[in-house]
Amino acid sequence: MRTPRWVGALALAGMLAGCGGGDDRASGGVTGGGSAAVGGGTGSTGSTGGCTLRARQDWAFSILNEWYRYPELLAGNVNPASYSTLDDYVDALTAPARAQNRDRHFTYVTSASADAAYYASGKTAGIGVRLALTASNRLFVREAFENTPAFAAGIDRGTEILAVGTSTANLRDVSDIIAKNDYDALNAPFDDTTPGSARVLRVSDAAGTRVVTLTTANYSLAPVSSRYGVKVLDSGGRKVGYINLRTFISSADDELRSAFATFRAQGVADLVIDLRYNGGGLLATAETFTDLLGGGRSTSDVQAYTSYRLSKSSQDRIRYFRQEAQAIAPTRIAFIGTGATASASEYVINALIPYLHANVALIGSNTYGKPVGQIPFDNPSCTDDRLLAVSLALQNSARQGDYFNGLATKVEASCQADDDVSHALGDPAELSLRTALDYIAGRSCTPIGTSASASRSTQLFAPANRPLTVPHPNAAQRDQPGLF
Repeated sequence: MRTPRWVGALALAGMLAGCGGGDDRASGGVTGGGSAAVGGGTGSTGSTGGCTLRARQDWAFSILNEWYRYPELLAGNVNPASYSTLDDYVDALTAPARAQNRDRHFTYVTSASADAAYYASGKTAGIGVRLALTASNRLFVREAFENTPAFAAGIDRGTEILAVGTSTANLRDVSDIIAKNDYDALNAPFDDTTPGSARVLRVSDAAGTRVVTLTTANYSLAPVSSRYGVKVLDSGGRKVGYINLRTFISSADDELRSAFATFRAQGVADLVIDLRYNGGGLLATAETFTDLLGGGRSTSDVQAYTSYRLSKSSQDRIRYFRQEAQAIAPTRIAFIGTGATASASEYVINALIPYLHANVALIGSNTYGKPVGQIPFDNPSCTDDRLLAVSLALQNSARQGDYFNGLATKVEASCQADDDVSHALGDPAELSLRTALDYIAGRSCTPIGTSASASRSTQLFAPANRPLTVPHPNAAQRDQPGLF
């Protein structure tokens, strides 16, 4: 069964929503390998046999049979007739890789049109919040996005949702729903992101307790918040640049360049990069971000190695650092991460470890663990089918790419910290940011636990033991854990 949409919403620290991990590919549909375009390019698009379920299954199999990064882990003797959906069939084919922790639903089918719209400009739909349950099963807003129905209604980070429904007549207390393990009722008010759908919430925040009615709408998620996305903080007389990147989409590139131009102009040499909820996105944007962090690096310095299966080894490439006019040469970088920090986010951190060593630190908790990327393939006979197939593996310049259990054991410095919802993101008093500033200043801290498996088992949510069966997440929800 595919991991449900509520994966990210139910974890305080978060797991990657839908376990998609973002789509590690360059903008325009070209992969990190540099030559296999959406719909084929140098890779085939599979057989063209119409839009019946069996034809779609044959198409998906042909793609995986040619491009899957772990051909030896592709299940044999899978009978297409035994599966009533394309998603379940793809899951069956990738089950052996999943059992070995190599493909935790990273290979999946999605909507080509919605996928393209999100990765170009952040277009999605909903009420515009990121939700999470605390250890005591209280439902909070972790983040509210600008220009959305929720934000317009005064809902923001730290707002507690006490009751949910689709009308005032069917409001139910969250505590009652959870006590009865009735997760369908918890999902129902949020799950439908069709614009124009009404939902009613009883909420509590600094303004008191009130009932609000929200109507879902289309909106474009800004990769860098206009409120707290970029700051220059004064930390004991030291200028520290802070940037909170929500997602790696095409529109983030110039926003990142603008942020780094600000840092250069103010002589910033130390950075806090907040990726605590960033589930990934485009590899091209991750590469640009890493270039901006690599001021002083030579164009002969390796940023990352990309490798394909043996039969596609001609696609392998070396990505060197490139010169960005706005780049800085940071002295220390503190990356704030959680179990929702995945994929392209992890790429940036991992790429810098061989160069900065203990001067790059992970703050918060262990990351998700996704050192692989997908190629998007479009079905020529069923035009909205897009298969994201795990096709490439990523390593840093030291050839380190085995972080399927997260980066906590790979970084040379780390500091444990909680996600403090009682303070705004970007507030120096917020616990994770405060800990990051302490690291920058050279103060001691408690390292993140050395056992990745132990770290995962103590998270507030494990997908295997929550009986959730909501529909598959969309592109935005895969990269934005807990997004509704």
